[in-house]
Amino acid sequence: MTLVATEDLRRQNTATVLRSLRHDGPATRTELARRTGLAKATVGTIVGALVDGGHVSESDAVAASRGRPGRPVVLTGAALVGLGLEVNVDYVSAVAVDLGGTVRLERTVPVDDQDPYDVVVAVARESAALMTGVGARVVGATVAVPGLVDRRNGVVAMAPNLGWRGRSVADDLGTATGLSVAVENDANCAALAEARRGATVGLGQSVYVTGTVGIGAGVISDGAIVRGTSGFAGEVGHIPLGDPAARCGCGRRGCWEASVGLRAVLAAVGVVEDGTPLEAAEAVSRRAATDERTAEVLDGIGMLLGKGVATMANILNPDAVVLGGYFVPLAPYLLPATVREVEAHVTSAPYAALDVRLSTLGLRAAAAGAAEEALTGVFSGATAL
Repeated sequence: MTLVATEDLRRQNTATVLRSLRHDGPATRTELARRTGLAKATVGTIVGALVDGGHVSESDAVAASRGRPGRPVVLTGAALVGLGLEVNVDYVSAVAVDLGGTVRLERTVPVDDQDPYDVVVAVARESAALMTGVGARVVGATVAVPGLVDRRNGVVAMAPNLGWRGRSVADDLGTATGLSVAVENDANCAALAEARRGATVGLGQSVYVTGTVGIGAGVISDGAIVRGTSGFAGEVGHIPLGDPAARCGCGRRGCWEASVGLRAVLAAVGVVEDGTPLEAAEAVSRRAATDERTAEVLDGIGMLLGKGVATMANILNPDAVVLGGYFVPLAPYLLPATVREVEAHVTSAPYAALDVRLSTLGLRAAAAGAAEEALTGVFSGATAL
């Protein structure tokens, strides 16, 4: 066996142990050998190296039903983090997650009148420096972008609301920050975050619908992102379900996004866009509480939202659809009409009702999922510790 093959096998075996600890919890070396199918000696060598690297620790010995007491191995993971960055029209968010799943950093910075790319470069540098300052190494960064992403080449093919077309974000940001950078669609990242730590933990099939300036969907099947042949799956914001006269940021008319996206909502109720999408939506919610017309407009938008959700449900038949972003603070005014449309148009509703849920992760859902995605190489064995 060559040296390269030996190193590849060592990484794969280490990743197997790490995945077991992350997904199934602490275990003694003997239990890890049983769970992973690896030899006890191999597990012992891997655990020793992980302890030396600060990635795991061993607790006090506990009595076993048979044999000698064992010391449970616990995935601390504090020495290594994945950095997730979300770039949107109005803000840039950053979340750092360590190997053990602990969130080590969360921050959101307004874009204001700056170029969003300049903001994400600054946030990435500052976040990496903060992690280094507490003794954690950033193993990689994933940037979540609202648009079509050529993930294999690290290129944003089209992000209309950002004005990006054919932009080599992975290479450019990697050069600017010195980090290993990947790019992913924002809805995909948010869907992954909900499946790992949010509203859809434990579900097999789920769909996450973003609720910001743009509307997109992330699809999760058995814990993995469904990307489609070219990686462009989930661009539901551009299905022709909206007002036929409404012009979308993509240049077409009638897109769903042009009628249920945040800017369309703000224009419909006469509220000036200010702050983050959640802050703008909260302003609309306060108005709707005392203004009947605003509440009626939101009910109509809820109907259009429901038509889109029903369309996705009929195609994908998920366990649940999660509404995120601005949909959450406006849920009291949107959800009744949305649920009525879903019940009326989802074919399977009489036999298996569609579960429509609200995001539990707030504005940083996409950044949190991007941070999880940045750790994928470690848990797959593609990235060395």
